[in-house]
Amino acid sequence: MNKEANGITGLAGFATALPTPFSDGAVDEASFAALCDWQISQGIAALVVNGTTGEAPTLSLTEQRRQIRRAVAVAAGRVPVIAGAGSNATGHAIELARQAESAGADALLVVTPYYNRPSQQGLFRHYEAIHDQTGLPILLYDVPARTGCTIAIDTLCRLNELPRIAGLKDATGEFDRPRRLRHALGDEFRLFTGDDATALDYLVRGGDGCVSVVANVAPRTCVQLHRAWRDGEPAEARLLARTLAPLTSALFSESNPVPVKFALSLMGRIGDEVRLPLCPASSLTRDAVTRAIDRFGLLPTEPARIGAGRRAAEALRIA
Repeated sequence: MNKEANGITGLAGFATALPTPFSDGAVDEASFAALCDWQISQGIAALVVNGTTGEAPTLSLTEQRRQIRRAVAVAAGRVPVIAGAGSNATGHAIELARQAESAGADALLVVTPYYNRPSQQGLFRHYEAIHDQTGLPILLYDVPARTGCTIAIDTLCRLNELPRIAGLKDATGEFDRPRRLRHALGDEFRLFTGDDATALDYLVRGGDGCVSVVANVAPRTCVQLHRAWRDGEPAEARLLARTLAPLTSALFSESNPVPVKFALSLMGRIGDEVRLPLCPASSLTRDAVTRAIDRFGLLPTEPARIGAGRRAAEALRIA
């Protein structure tokens, strides 16, 4: 079916799931702005804010709204901004969706309700209610390892009948699922893996791209991988995927976003501070990430200084 025109029609490639930088407990908005601008300059397809990587459960409504507004201001229409708006309470998810729309987001990323494990009918009605209360396109987010439930393909087909259900972030880990989803849902429905380790395999099996953690650290290589696949150069795409594999492994050696924040701190992009219940990276993780970053050639030639990132962001004059 034809979907309503929206800011993510035809979206493909690597969309970066951004972390939220903190400094002494507060959101470091300047470093976040600088990170957004750098990501766009490297060619990523979209900015994803207030997701799991962004530690959204630890952010207040005000902080989430400011993160969206800042990303939108930095993007300035160059790439879409996709805002997380998930909750296991439908009413709260609607509140988050409305806030994201008023803050200027181009689309929503809405995770399945966690902990309360709704039925397939409950999942359908949850997403239908959010859909009916916002004008933004919605990317569904299926991550059963975190939520305890999954969206059945029959339910996805029902949801696909709604005009602003635009696609899916698929973190089920099911090897052949993208083929079955593409056959069932058609070419307009956007299919993104949520697993960096399977990004190329997902493209091969009919997917459109990846909502990526690794792209925070190596955006240019991720963009090149997708471009190689798109341009019919599978050998080059496989080579780039192999190149990224050790980095991917290191960045998932502990709960996301702990390792990627440490990696970005080594690069001088943001600090590595996280909010409870997450804790700073263990010594084993720090060693693994440092080795991977070094081998990838991402360590700065001078000592990393987060202040440099802040000064760059201040030059953007984001209110």
